[in-house]
Amino acid sequence: MEKLFKLKQNGTTVRTEVLAGLTTFMTMAYIIALNPNLIVGFGANAERGGALWNGIFLATVISAGIGTLLMAFLANKPFAMAPGMGLNSYFATVVAGIAAAMTAAGGVDYTFQDAYGAGLAIILISGILFTILTLLNIREKIVDAIPKAVRLGIPAGIGLMLVNIGLGSNAGVQDANFNMYYMLGSFFSNGPSATKAAMGDAYGTMVLYVLTTFIGIFAIAVMHHKKVKGSVLFGMLIAAAAYWIGCFCMGQNPFASLATASWMPPFKDMAATTLFKFDFGDLFSIGVFSAIMTIISFCMVDMFDTIGTLYGTAQRAGMLDKEGNMPNMKQAMLSDSIGTMVGACTGTSTVTTFIESAAGVEAGGRTGLTSLVTGILFLLCMFISPIAALIPAPATSSALVFVGMLMMGSLKDVDYGDVAGVLPVVLMLVFMMVTSSVGNGIGIGLITYSVLKICTGKAKEVSWLTIVLAVLFILKFFIVF
Repeated sequence: MEKLFKLKQNGTTVRTEVLAGLTTFMTMAYIIALNPNLIVGFGANAERGGALWNGIFLATVISAGIGTLLMAFLANKPFAMAPGMGLNSYFATVVAGIAAAMTAAGGVDYTFQDAYGAGLAIILISGILFTILTLLNIREKIVDAIPKAVRLGIPAGIGLMLVNIGLGSNAGVQDANFNMYYMLGSFFSNGPSATKAAMGDAYGTMVLYVLTTFIGIFAIAVMHHKKVKGSVLFGMLIAAAAYWIGCFCMGQNPFASLATASWMPPFKDMAATTLFKFDFGDLFSIGVFSAIMTIISFCMVDMFDTIGTLYGTAQRAGMLDKEGNMPNMKQAMLSDSIGTMVGACTGTSTVTTFIESAAGVEAGGRTGLTSLVTGILFLLCMFISPIAALIPAPATSSALVFVGMLMMGSLKDVDYGDVAGVLPVVLMLVFMMVTSSVGNGIGIGLITYSVLKICTGKAKEVSWLTIVLAVLFILKFFIVF
């Protein structure tokens, strides 16, 4: 262990690293149920516990486990990886968009599942390109070209997106006519009378969703304040328990699915729905030009989402040097790139470094041994699919809201006396939430920063690569990349 992870050099011990790895796993274990819940939620006629859900669940734990092990051995960093938040919702949106485009182009009613393979093909291509860019040190140069003002807005923007997803799209309830109503957009804005009249019998479920979500948020916040390890996971479980009790009170049995559940890893479902399901034929059936533009768009967004999440994690964990850079960035990004390809092969969206890794660092984790422990725990989760499927969407919403709040902490370092430092951040926050794209947010941030610096006579403070990136994003926005 000493030779492999350099424990003494990093001032840590095996015991400390193991406990840190366990802590990291507990703080991000919510992704096990949240990722399939979120992605499947975009699919028509899909259900939690169904074949697609099981496939994504297994892809989630396998890709998280392998990606985290890569971080342990390639970068020797105490960071854990899993399908990234924000990235998975964007992936689901892209797949749904491809399905709609395929239907319009081919005259056939394509479903979310039909287009899933095309989405995975995009993820695979992105992962390959990321790996090439990393090996050529190009992606590291892109990271260096992002101004500090824009860097500070990245984790905050992602956090605001998570809050919006948690209170919006993730907490949706269907009525008897399959109309979807959302907590933030429908329940609170329309008022109880109008919402009840519109939803009918489904109104009671919406009330239960709202109560469950806020019970979870408050539980997580209180435990976090008391420095309880795994507060996010425990808060989710408390919220889930409240939801289950509410279901029983409404005459429903939330555990009915356990009677016929299989406790073996759902490899058959994974093989049938997500494993190596790359479908380049369907991707290009929407037109060669449209397919290429979709790939380019996803690659640009994916690149900056990955950079943003990795930087946000390092910042949160205090792993940056005096210049604001992370040592061994290349190795960490290479782990990230390969993890993305693993995720595509198994059947999920981009795998990236998680901000919750900071919890393990705070617990004393300093080396890849922390990641090794976390990765092994993720792989062991292959055997809990039926239990993970019981975690309701509102319980995962509470985790999204709280994690989003933590990520918004980077705003405290913004220089509010410098308009070139504030305006890019403000526009980034709005663009990320409204467009559901971290990449678009970074793009408007780079454009705004460059324009303000040039127009205020401070062009020398802007690197040529920053200007090039800003121009590329202008082209992306107006040529519909």
